[in-house]
Amino acid sequence: MKNKRIFSITLLITIIFAFFACKHILNYAESLTTEPTKDTVYSVKTNTQTKSTSVNWQGPSEKKPYPDVKKYPNLWIKVSTEKHRVFLMNNNQKLYTMLCSPGASGQETPKGTFEIQEERGEHFYNAASGEGANYWVSFKDHGIYLFHTVPVDAAGNYVVSQAEQLGKVSNSHGCIRLSIADAKWIYDNIPVKTKVVIE
Repeated sequence: MKNKRIFSITLLITIIFAFFACKHILNYAESLTTEPTKDTVYSVKTNTQTKSTSVNWQGPSEKKPYPDVKKYPNLWIKVSTEKHRVFLMNNNQKLYTMLCSPGASGQETPKGTFEIQEERGEHFYNAASGEGANYWVSFKDHGIYLFHTVPVDAAGNYVVSQAEQLGKVSNSHGCIRLSIADAKWIYDNIPVKTKVVIE
């Protein structure tokens, strides 16, 4: 009888332990399948977080086609240095928005009204600053202040760490940095004397 009693107590303890262990495992499994809340803390950077912060510095800023310049004789360019955006405007209508990075603190992009000048080219490199760019178009001081791609190094390779800050950080030497596709489009399509307003 004593052995039966010990067996019953041991069995009861085992069942209680198994119940709590299963409950703990089920709660853990449920936490893995529920949607995260705003209070969820991640110790590992997820792919979703990477996607939301990455910038397509190679392609067009928008998914829609660039405007046909011939259809907009009043097209002009507006630059918001604060918002890190270039707007292609037709009178007061925004036709297209581009990500940009204007001049860094101490090397600010000049503000005011300018116009696209005759100087433009496919590539430049400035040994003094250690950077160059592609598809450049001058808007002030004949080759000094430009629209151009994100920067390249002496070998002509894009500087990815700088390119990934496009549309987020003011980090140029005074020019307006654009994605490769946006800079090439301006280089190929925007005519001399197009008005440029920088705010």
